Amino acid sequence: MDLKDFNYDLPTDLIGQKAIEPRDSCKLMVLDRKTNHISHHIFKDLASILNEKYVLVINDTKVFPARLFGKKTSGGKVEILLLRQTGQDSFDAIGKGGLKPEQEIVFDDSLVGKIENKNEAGEISIKFNLAGIDLLTAIDEQGKTPLPPYIHSDEKEKTLREQYQTVYANEKGSAAAPTAGLHFTKELLKELEERGVSIKKVTLHVGLGTFRPVTNEQIASKTLHVEHFSVSESTATSLNLAKKEGKKIIAVGTTSCRVLETLSSPDGTLRPGEGDTNIFIQPGYKFKFVDGLITNFHLPETSLLMLVTALTCSPNSPTVFKEFSETIIGKAYAEAVKNRYLFFSFGDAMLIL
Repeated sequence: MDLKDFNYDLPTDLIGQKAIEPRDSCKLMVLDRKTNHISHHIFKDLASILNEKYVLVINDTKVFPARLFGKKTSGGKVEILLLRQTGQDSFDAIGKGGLKPEQEIVFDDSLVGKIENKNEAGEISIKFNLAGIDLLTAIDEQGKTPLPPYIHSDEKEKTLREQYQTVYANEKGSAAAPTAGLHFTKELLKELEERGVSIKKVTLHVGLGTFRPVTNEQIASKTLHVEHFSVSESTATSLNLAKKEGKKIIAVGTTSCRVLETLSSPDGTLRPGEGDTNIFIQPGYKFKFVDGLITNFHLPETSLLMLVTALTCSPNSPTVFKEFSETIIGKAYAEAVKNRYLFFSFGDAMLIL
């Protein structure tokens, strides 16, 4: 298995550039793994597709305005993308502008940062002159929505902050949105619950690594970037009970899926917990807890694409992995291109059952 096995052709005009409104009016492709049947719907049709036999697991992480613009003391412009908070006054980040340790960056009169170190991967540690709530308030005021580089939006910041956030976002800490959840409206969630669909929350703070191209070394080691998660005891208890009752667990997004599989025992029991995960789900992986997935259409040669490929040609499924284009998920992507689905963060959705 090699990186080149996870490539496909995508016309650039199918890369979603604007949030779809209403959120639940996007296209929804449904892929049945048992029959390999593909059908086409609208996202709000979930309320008629799912019933009391299903449990949705959503990621309630909240995107913060992680992109900061400033200047070095020399006057050179700098762009910083905050990835994760490491202390009351410090973050790990990546940046543009030839950053080096000991450099000072001025973001405005009240917010200043100093580069403490830089690793081989290009990540930096930055220490600010503010701490705690004062720092978070300053970032909220100065920061911009961290849209992926392939989205070129001219929307105002206030609008983008709303569009690039799920309606159930609660736990601040993500540098990118769990985009599968962007399609849900409060009305659709209510309708699903009225249909008997149980909805449970987990948290995984999305880092930039989720969207980075994967290396062959990572494929070999089966480890990825680290992301922080938490699952409460009550959620784990509820999900284990649902599993025993024969209900199907549908992860909303690859982030929710990674959390559930990280905390699942080989016998399929989910435990509560908080910590970091570097799980790399790729073809050949045997899913322990997740029965299905709601997801967007992903970039070539990424861990996200490998995860959805794994789900459709895992030991639980009737097909095996050869190369992406030959798998049922590869054929589904070709069908999506043919039917002009929109791809990536502001794109359409897929339900894998």
